[in-house]
Amino acid sequence: MEYEEVKLTRAVEVVQIPYGERTHLRSGTKVVVHQVLGGNFTVIDDRGMMVRIDAQDADALGEFGKRVQAETQKAASSSPMPELPKDMPADQQEVVKRVWELLRTCYDPEIPVNIVELGLIYELNIQRLPQEGFGVDIKMSLTAPGCGMGPVLQADVKGKITTIPGVKAASVEVVFEPAWDPSRMTEAARLQLGMM
Repeated sequence: MEYEEVKLTRAVEVVQIPYGERTHLRSGTKVVVHQVLGGNFTVIDDRGMMVRIDAQDADALGEFGKRVQAETQKAASSSPMPELPKDMPADQQEVVKRVWELLRTCYDPEIPVNIVELGLIYELNIQRLPQEGFGVDIKMSLTAPGCGMGPVLQADVKGKITTIPGVKAASVEVVFEPAWDPSRMTEAARLQLGMM
């Protein structure tokens, strides 16, 4: 699937990588798909700029986007990992489990490794709220302090966490102390990136 050239079938809003600025690509723009992870598409446009197309705009990628969506749905239905339950978690441990599962579906758009394996999650706290439900607080970092994609990743994480039934509040803070370095990556991530 990677490195396939695609012509956009409609105008689409994109996020410039690594700046994090939103812009648009015109219908008919040729892009080269660099990676498809976490439902989002990292592409290189006809000017050589790397941008991210969000999952909800897959249709702008025409037949390619439809094929990826179909393959994703097929893989999800045959995956050994069970779909997250639709009911409210019984306790904090269940919320923790669901949060980690969802965090593993968030990717840095430049690196084909999820943010958990990259070691970007520094802290995860779950508390039962006085009313009903749970609050989730996450502290995460970025691979580079100046990366403009921080707010985009932060929004991805918060958006996914708030889909968990019973999670009534979520906060995702990007921190830079301690500074991230490759030693925080899992062995699997280092192996995948050819660092071992």
